[in-house]
Amino acid sequence: MSIHSLTFSNRLAALSQPQFQTSLPNIKHGVEREALRVDPSGGLATTNHPEALGAKLTHDTITTDFSESLMEFITPPEKEPKTTLAQLADIHKFVYENIGDETLWPMSMPCFVNKDTCIPIAQYGSSNVAKMKEVYRTGLHNRYGSTMQVIAGVHFNFSFSDEFWQAWCDLHEVENNMDNRSLYYFDLIRNFRSLSWLIPYLYGASPALCQSFLAGKENTFPFKKLGKGTLYLPYATSLRMSDLGYTNSEQSALNISYNNLSSYVSSVRAAINTPSDQYAAFSSNEKDGWQQLNSNVLQIENELYSPIRPKQVAKSLEKPSDALENRGVSYIEVRALDVNPFSPLGIDENQFYFLDVFLLYCLLKESPKFTQPAYDESEHNLDAVVIEGRKPGLMLTHEGKAISLTDWSTELFTELREVAKTLDEANLNAKYSAAVEREFEKVTDPSNTPSAKWLKTLIDHEIDNSTLGLELADEYKKYASGLNYLHMTQDMFRQQAVESIQSRVQIEQADSKAFSDFIQDYFAQ
Repeated sequence: MSIHSLTFSNRLAALSQPQFQTSLPNIKHGVEREALRVDPSGGLATTNHPEALGAKLTHDTITTDFSESLMEFITPPEKEPKTTLAQLADIHKFVYENIGDETLWPMSMPCFVNKDTCIPIAQYGSSNVAKMKEVYRTGLHNRYGSTMQVIAGVHFNFSFSDEFWQAWCDLHEVENNMDNRSLYYFDLIRNFRSLSWLIPYLYGASPALCQSFLAGKENTFPFKKLGKGTLYLPYATSLRMSDLGYTNSEQSALNISYNNLSSYVSSVRAAINTPSDQYAAFSSNEKDGWQQLNSNVLQIENELYSPIRPKQVAKSLEKPSDALENRGVSYIEVRALDVNPFSPLGIDENQFYFLDVFLLYCLLKESPKFTQPAYDESEHNLDAVVIEGRKPGLMLTHEGKAISLTDWSTELFTELREVAKTLDEANLNAKYSAAVEREFEKVTDPSNTPSAKWLKTLIDHEIDNSTLGLELADEYKKYASGLNYLHMTQDMFRQQAVESIQSRVQIEQADSKAFSDFIQDYFAQ
C-alpha cells in the first residue's frame, strides 16, 4: 500500500479503531505567549527585564523575544488544555507581582511607540551565545525596523504521541520511524498552509493599530481613522499577519519547500547561505562593528517568517535545521494566532479544542505536494483574509477556481464536524464538537469574530485602540492578582529565577573563544 493511498474517509473511519481511540487523548500542546510590558500611561516600558524574573538566557518559562519589553511565557507539553492554561495563569500571576506598576499589553499590535530607537533590544548577558542573540536582534532592527519586531503573537505547539504514530504507520503499512513521521507532519503542514486563511478569520484580533506604528513607513492600504490616532481597515482580521506586520516582503522570493523534510532543510539552508546585496550595507564583523550576524538573506533559521513551522528540540548551539535533519520533526508550531484580547492569558480553552480538530484534519486530509501555483494560491488567500476577511462575498481561490470564503468554510466545517466527533469519542466528552460549532458561528455571522467585536467596541465608544488596550491591561492585572497558584508556587518561581541566573553565570565563565571565532565556528558546523 502506498504511503499516500488512503483517502480522508478511509483515515477518518480508521480513527474509530481501539489503537487510535486510546492514543488520541495523548495529543500534547504547549503555548508560547508574547506580551509587551507597558507603563501606566500605556506607553512601551523601557525598563530592563526585572531581575526577580531571572535570567532571560536560561529561564525555561519566562524570557523575552526581540526586546527587553517583549516578554515571552512558555509552557511545557501537556495533554489537558486546562493544565496548560493553569500553568500560563501561574506565570502571569508571578510576572505581574514583579513588574511594579507596569502591565501586560493585551493585544498583538503594539502600544504607542515614538521611534524604533525607543525600543530596547533584549540583553542576555556577556557570554558568546548571549551576544549572538543580541547581534541577531540588532540585525532584525537594521533590516526591518524594531517596530515590526514588537508585534506579539501566540505560538501553539502540537504533537501526536508515539502510540498514535505507531497506529498511523501500521494503518499505512509503513515502518514507524523518523522519516515517515516527518513525512506525515509535512503532509499536515502543507494542508495547514493551504487552509491557513481560516485561522486569522476565526482568531484574528488586530483590525486596527496605533498610527505611530506606521511612522516613516510607506503603505497603500485605505485606512480609516478613529479617535485621536487609531487607523483601521473595515474588514481586516489580522493586520499583524499582513505586510504591515509580522511578515517580511524581503523573503517573498525565497522558495522554501514544504514537500518533505529534506527539501525543507536544504531550502532553508540555501536562504541562510545566500548573500544579500541589500543587507551587505550592514557590517557583520568585529572590525566594523556587529550590526548583524551575516549579510545573507536569513541570518539564522529563526528569521524565516511562516504561519507554521516543523520543530525538533535543539541541543545547545545546534541549528534548528540540523536538529530536524538529525532527529526529524517532533512537533509543529502554529504561529498564525493573534493574541486573544478577550482572554487574560491571550488564548482561551475553546481555541485548544478547535485547533486539535483542525490540525488532526490537516493530517487526515489528502495532501498533494506543493507546486508553485498552489503555494502562491495559499499565500494569496491568506493575504486576502488578513486584509478583508469579513468583507461580504469575499472570494478566495481553491485549486484554481474562485470560491467564496463562506462556501469554502461551510464545506470545511462539514468535515471538521466528523473529526470532532471522533475526538469526542476518544476523550469521552463533547468539547471538540462544541468548539467546532462555536467557531462555525463566526462563519455564519462575521460579527462574532474577535476582529469584528474589537472594531465594534472602538467605533461604538469612539475610543482609540490604545485606550481599550490599557483598560483591558489594567483589568487583567487585577484578575491575575486574585488568582491562586495552581501548578507553580511563588517560591518555586523564585527558585527558578535564582537557578537561571546561576546557569547564565556558568555559561559566561565557561567561554573560552573570542566572539568572532565563536560565530565563525557556529556557521561552519
